[in-house]
Amino acid sequence: MQKRFNRRKFINTLSIAGAGLSMGMPHIVSANPDNAKPALLGGTKTFPPAFPGWPVYGQPEEKGLMEVLKSKKWGRLDGTVMPAFESAYAKQLGAKHCLGVSSGTSALYTMLGALDIGPGDEVIIPVYTFIATYNVVVLNYALPIFVDTDIESFQVDAGKIEAAITAQTKIIMPVHIGGSPANIDMIMEIADRKKIPVIEDACQAHLAEWRGRKVGTYGLAGGFSFQSSKNLNCAEGGAIVTNDESFAKTCYSFHNQGQGGLRAAYNPGVGTRGTNMRLTEFQGSILLAQMTRLMEQSKRRTENADYLGKLLNDIPGITPAKLYEGTTASAYHLYMFRYNKDHFAGLSRAKFLEALSAEGIPCSGGYGMINKDSYVTGLAQNRHYLKIYGQKTMQEWLERNQCPQNDILSTEQAVWFFQNMLLGSRTDMDQIAAAIRKIQKNAAALGKA
Repeated sequence: MQKRFNRRKFINTLSIAGAGLSMGMPHIVSANPDNAKPALLGGTKTFPPAFPGWPVYGQPEEKGLMEVLKSKKWGRLDGTVMPAFESAYAKQLGAKHCLGVSSGTSALYTMLGALDIGPGDEVIIPVYTFIATYNVVVLNYALPIFVDTDIESFQVDAGKIEAAITAQTKIIMPVHIGGSPANIDMIMEIADRKKIPVIEDACQAHLAEWRGRKVGTYGLAGGFSFQSSKNLNCAEGGAIVTNDESFAKTCYSFHNQGQGGLRAAYNPGVGTRGTNMRLTEFQGSILLAQMTRLMEQSKRRTENADYLGKLLNDIPGITPAKLYEGTTASAYHLYMFRYNKDHFAGLSRAKFLEALSAEGIPCSGGYGMINKDSYVTGLAQNRHYLKIYGQKTMQEWLERNQCPQNDILSTEQAVWFFQNMLLGSRTDMDQIAAAIRKIQKNAAALGKA
């Protein structure tokens, strides 16, 4: 089985390493980093300090938590904090409705439940995504249909979506990977023409924009995650945003055991299925506090990402992920770029990542080929799926899910940096580029180490 990348474990490591550091503290660059010996070969690290820690918290979080504690109203059913957060988040995104739920996965699961997705249905998803996107489909015993990756952007290749549509397709669920928008214009044109609803997986894309409008508000609804690594977080949590009042009510009912809610707007229940996906007042208070920093943090990430992109574009063999023409803001939950070993004396990506980490620059190869992971391919032998779809259909499903561009990206080229690294100083970005240049200059020697 292919080893799956644990983004959350990685970001926790960064948080511990960077705890207590000032976000804007400048660091001293070594005199001639390009001429120095790589750390992997016994030289000095290019970046000896740690990047800013995550999460950032302070008095607003402490005050909010104590207020909830003393109120004795800790759950959302009789509280006021979650409605306040939902109102504030909907306003920030320009959406009419927002529903807080227990995780980003819960947001997606709730929306699929509200749409009554079940056995026999197909849901189109990108192959380059976190496993939750797949899980919410199979939890409903529907078939996840993978679409290949646009290798230049790391996003789903919107030009290949239409070919994946069948009479059984019930949802198109693009993911705004790394916080950068997928090709929304093309996706919505196909969906509108085929009359298939779009559910945006915007779990990594807080405040990202397409043509000046926040992602998550283009389709029928969008799902966000507030898990601890996310740009807006409360340890675990999520939200659904939509402009469709009827859908908002159905989602509320589904996440509240199918029973509607105490507020008149959500009573009585809607639909025939439900579960408990409620978020607590404690988490709502943390989110409201975290929102006071969100805009400034987003601005800093964008400024550093733009500057880092200019530096990396000058290094042969390093290509930052393309942003589509309609992108007016990326959330930069991830800073993604492609590595070409031909410009590094044939140095493998694995060795490049090892050398970069040794220089003090945390990095990752990102997502893998989940369509070929035994966790996913094993679905073809799942007894419930065989009962619903039969052996022939499940074998055909395996054959449909070939994604050759993603194979190349995920095994040879993709490199990630994380959002907290972009909260550092401009000097930090200089040192990232200096470390890569050092590795390139010494690539032949590193390949023999």
